[in-house]
Amino acid sequence: MNKRLYLRSTGLAGALIGLGAAQLAFGQTRELGGGGVLLDGVAAIVDDGIVLKSELRQQVALIAERLKGEGTLPPLPILERQILEQLVVRRIQLQRAERFGIAISDDMLNQTLARVAAQQEVAFEELPSRLAAEGIDYALYRQDLREQIILEQLRQRDVIGRINVSPKEMDYCLSRSESSAFENLDYNTSYILLGAPEAASPQELDQVRQQLDNIYERLEAGENFAELAVRFSDGQNALEGGALGWRKGSQLPTLFSDVVIKLKPGDISQPIQTGSGFYIVRLNETRGAEKVLQDQVRVRHILISPNEILDSAAAEQRMLAIRNQIVSGEEFSAIAKAVSEDPVSAAEGGDLGWAAAGTFAPEFEQMIDALDVGVVSEPFRTRFGWHILEVLERRQYDTTNEVKEQQCFESIRASKLEEETELWLRRLRDEAYVEYRL
Repeated sequence: MNKRLYLRSTGLAGALIGLGAAQLAFGQTRELGGGGVLLDGVAAIVDDGIVLKSELRQQVALIAERLKGEGTLPPLPILERQILEQLVVRRIQLQRAERFGIAISDDMLNQTLARVAAQQEVAFEELPSRLAAEGIDYALYRQDLREQIILEQLRQRDVIGRINVSPKEMDYCLSRSESSAFENLDYNTSYILLGAPEAASPQELDQVRQQLDNIYERLEAGENFAELAVRFSDGQNALEGGALGWRKGSQLPTLFSDVVIKLKPGDISQPIQTGSGFYIVRLNETRGAEKVLQDQVRVRHILISPNEILDSAAAEQRMLAIRNQIVSGEEFSAIAKAVSEDPVSAAEGGDLGWAAAGTFAPEFEQMIDALDVGVVSEPFRTRFGWHILEVLERRQYDTTNEVKEQQCFESIRASKLEEETELWLRRLRDEAYVEYRL
């Protein structure tokens, strides 16, 4: 199967999608005059830049071919006008990115191209010949990808980074997420019911309430819920220890659903008064919820950075002396506060707090992985300087709630992104000087 690279290369910045991809296929098709001189012209002036007629012809040719195949080809003047406007807006964005100093290094571009090649199961070195076989100029391919990444970084700066997600929007999203999850999860619950007559007097209600308060205090003190349910509950499940069994959230009694969603397994509710009496509800277990567990580590370190006076070898020797002090019994945190050149952690005695894998520089991560808890490392170097570190603790942490919050934040932001992008592009277009030359 012939896989066209520019149709499947959907790596960083959506590099070769849509208009950007179109430039690749017809990048070397400018017309030549009779004397072999390249003929071109200006299609539009855009601030201090231009859009060439050859660019417009290339885009029109490719997009017209696609639309013709789909049966949606508009009249040529309309197509030209739409494509020219897209090229103008693209040029405006690239000029803005240049003013803000947004640039993509060759190393970053090569890394992206390597990912594109890997997606296609092609060696990076073979990418130019593979593109040439498909009629695509490699230099133009690189330039288009570079521009696409630049545009994405500009959009991150001007649009994505400035989309506001309000606390009210977050609360609504999280409550909706919890409600949806509640309906689909399974809950194992038990309850104690102390019934009250329909026409109970205030004194009778007080007596029932006092009895329930006494039961609640005993439960808080650690007495067995099932045993107290058998002894005191008026519910139809009393002889089963008040157990209601496993039910979907949507199948729980309405009273329970309002309470259970706020409980953790093993929790009991506050006493609840209803028309039929007083309840205490216990959430025994849940199932169906997928927790997001993350391996985390807490470390502390000391950093010494080489400088004009202290070269790398001297910094290493100083770090060795510091490690010997600590191994000999001096307090790690006190030394870190006194000598560490990490401005963030030094005040905390070198403590970097809890962190997940991938947080630190690769050399730092490798040393963390190699150490047992409580062992002070030998000096080692990263791009920041010379370090010693100690692993204080390791744990597996439930990040389910943090993941839900992040998902809500991203979904709200994504819902606003298209409209905000359109408004942003319209503002850029209105503020730009554009003169059409067709």
